Amino acid sequence: MRALLVGIDFGKGDFAANLEELALLAKSAGATPVATVTGKRASPDAAFFAGTGKVEEIAQAIADHHIDIVIFNHALSPAQQRNLEKRLNIPLVDRTSLILDIFAQRAKSHEGKLQVELAQLQHLATRLVRGWTHLDREKGGIGLRGPGETQLETDRRLIGERVKQLRSRLQKLQRQRETQRRARSRSNTFSMSLVGYTNAGKSTLFNSLTKAGTYVADQLFATLDTTSRRIYLEGVGNVVISDTVGFVRDLPHQLVAAFRATLEETIHADLLLHVVDAASPTRMEQIEQVNQVLKEIGADQTPQLLVWNKIDLADLEPALERDEYGKIHRVFVSAQTGSGVDLLRSAITEYAKKDQELPSSDSSELMKNASEE
Repeated sequence: MRALLVGIDFGKGDFAANLEELALLAKSAGATPVATVTGKRASPDAAFFAGTGKVEEIAQAIADHHIDIVIFNHALSPAQQRNLEKRLNIPLVDRTSLILDIFAQRAKSHEGKLQVELAQLQHLATRLVRGWTHLDREKGGIGLRGPGETQLETDRRLIGERVKQLRSRLQKLQRQRETQRRARSRSNTFSMSLVGYTNAGKSTLFNSLTKAGTYVADQLFATLDTTSRRIYLEGVGNVVISDTVGFVRDLPHQLVAAFRATLEETIHADLLLHVVDAASPTRMEQIEQVNQVLKEIGADQTPQLLVWNKIDLADLEPALERDEYGKIHRVFVSAQTGSGVDLLRSAITEYAKKDQELPSSDSSELMKNASEE
């Protein structure tokens, strides 16, 4: 599928890095970016987001490059998307819809699929015109609509009922996970969660530490479902480590809400291993984006250890850095080559030993590290 990428520079953030990420997202979704249209504006156009002149440029690019789909690097309002599709006469998706589509392709577990469907329905509910008539068949169609009820009202009611069902199922799964978590807590098992920007190498590092064989690929959102494993540390015993979904700029609000249950593994962890792509020129911005999502889900107070990964690509050496108080602040590793992973294991061991020595009310405060360079 030949895709035209559209990005408008409003003077915020690294515009070039944003566009590069959009291309990666498009490829992850199965599209092939063949052309890009960019522009500068002080604020979005109310009707077309990009303005009428830029829309004419987009239309010309569609004709010139035989485009199949247009992908905007922004969240469009329902009215803006309808106006653009009517004018361009071609399928169009915004950044939110693109990420939702990737998540729908990647989700493998039952819970992951439920969470993605919930996010998709919440997004769709804001854009309904007539589009959900196919659901009539799920309930037989006959007697489905009440007197005077329009198709749009029926669609909204069907979505509302399905959303209610999904939330009920997810709450049941959440209770099951809470039971497992309490069992770990009673056994005083130290737990960690890998967090970080998507494609930072979390799953590769997870495999390096646990030999788990989790799927790894050089693409955004290669894995979505949280995976937990036990590993043995000398002097500590068994600890639990979990690999979570990667974060990204402007992660759709629906996904943050839908994946809150899965991401709660990070809230209840004793330590977050914040994996950073040391070779990325936008690594500091990515750290900020991850911390923003962690704050949104209530995990910003969880102790954090920065793990600078891919040092083999950044021409860095394995190292372990401490702050002015002697606490481990950052570890430099290459999950791909295994370089520095022994230092990471020793850092985790040090954190786990401190956690075992201190009362739970004190350990969080004493172990907390700054998540800045």
